[in-house]
Amino acid sequence: MKYEKLIANMDELQKRGLVFGSSITVTTQNIGEVTSDSFLSKLSGLGCKAVIFVEFVPVTDESKDLAPGDKEREYLKGEIERLRREHPEMVYISFPGDEKSSGGCVAAGRGFFHINSHGGAEPCPFSPYSDINVRDTSLKEAMNSRLFRELRDGGYLLEDHPGGCTLYERRTDVERIMADSNR
Repeated sequence: MKYEKLIANMDELQKRGLVFGSSITVTTQNIGEVTSDSFLSKLSGLGCKAVIFVEFVPVTDESKDLAPGDKEREYLKGEIERLRREHPEMVYISFPGDEKSSGGCVAAGRGFFHINSHGGAEPCPFSPYSDINVRDTSLKEAMNSRLFRELRDGGYLLEDHPGGCTLYERRTDVERIMADSNR
């Protein structure tokens, strides 16, 4: 039932001429399917204009085998290069794969940001902090919120890190920025 609702929502967005993208969690078990031409052609046919491939990050020891390793990351990198060449009708972003070519994390408006179900503009889904709501402001203003500016200008997104999410790893810094902005 949830799948049918998702497809119906995509159909409605396409009918209204709205641009939308899709975030796909990549695991060791689905990497071939979610990068396949048939899967991505279906998304494109539904009106999807961007795909963000997000590498699965385990939160328990039991799920570690789902996290892409070096072999899967190399495969994903090659597939994204191929997709960008062969299917330019869509934008493909790899997270965290594109961080190296982008000079750091692409969150907080450096490449994307996340809007939560309440309209809060967050640096990314893994850093669920917001100081501005898109219901009350424009997307341009949201991208230049105090939190996003401080994260970009303060160098928090440019540091090299061992993997996963740099903002999650530095969540105490993000929480401090949020606390300072509420004063």
